[in-house]
Amino acid sequence: MMKTVRAAFLTTLPVMTGYLAVGVAFGLLLQKSGYGVAWAALSSVLVYAGSMQFVLVGLLADGSGFVAVAMVTLFVNLRHFFYGLSFIDTFRAMGRRRPYMIFALTDETYSILCTAKPPEDVDGKAYFFWIALLDQSYWVAGSIAGSLAGSLIPFDMTGLGFAMTALFLVLLVEQWEAFRTHEPVFVGLASALGAVLVFGRGNLLLPALVTIVVVLLLMKKRLTREAYAPPTPPAPADGPEAGGAP
Repeated sequence: MMKTVRAAFLTTLPVMTGYLAVGVAFGLLLQKSGYGVAWAALSSVLVYAGSMQFVLVGLLADGSGFVAVAMVTLFVNLRHFFYGLSFIDTFRAMGRRRPYMIFALTDETYSILCTAKPPEDVDGKAYFFWIALLDQSYWVAGSIAGSLAGSLIPFDMTGLGFAMTALFLVLLVEQWEAFRTHEPVFVGLASALGAVLVFGRGNLLLPALVTIVVVLLLMKKRLTREAYAPPTPPAPADGPEAGGAP
């Protein structure tokens, strides 16, 4: 098992650096809003939704009702529905680990699982499970550390809310480089701008998310075909550059 854990740990090192930093930011923001370390730990263990946890801080601070929280959670995390479609067969074969793998499929874990290849002497199912579990452990650790730090040390919170924006930008760059089609990026940008113009900055979230989901659903087949189509191999060159005879 240690060989599997070690392989998963090495694979998740980039996620660890990001999750610890952003988790600390979440813990600090939650502490500032009046919710202690227990809230940070429970939300990161039971909710574990990254961006939605940052949104949740504002919803809790504003005293939002259950229906509003449920609707925002649904639309913010609806992208995970599409993530899950890619791993239906993989997770079905994982037995008792399947429910946790579905729960733990965050943006970063999804990105890793799409490309990770277990070493030859490591069980692939256990390898995937430890990737998901380690990723969540980084997030939980960062959240608790941030909450504890916020309760013990006075912090200037100015600009801390940009942490989630920075994470989104990193994910945007990763997805831009990973996929051949960039249309979803422009769909998201156009939807957000349209929601701002029609509903104003204070009410843009739900309209923008609904628009994005509807448009991407309509474009799903074409986008999937374009995103995962194998690249066209370059035509072989003639002459010495191609390794041919001079």
